[in-house]
Amino acid sequence: MVFLLQIMLAASGFYAAFGVVFALAFVTVGVKSVDPGAKNGSWGFRLLILPGVAAFWPVLLYRWKSGQHEPPIEQNAHRQTTGRDEAK
Repeated sequence: MVFLLQIMLAASGFYAAFGVVFALAFVTVGVKSVDPGAKNGSWGFRLLILPGVAAFWPVLLYRWKSGQHEPPIEQNAHRQTTGRDEAK
């Protein structure tokens, strides 16, 4: 049981450490290519998104590597009912 907890703690540490390293790279270079609205973001904005980027680094890494430049269109019951499948 203790061994399992040590493995989980080590994995969490690696996840957090890689997240911080990725976040530093992403807020300086990657945010401009992933979200056009953040292209002119100030350093205060970048500092503000740093914890979220560190937490959600797998999703943002995927979007950065795949070249998605716009946020995905939300698919929910309301949008499907009204037939609004595209953002205007």
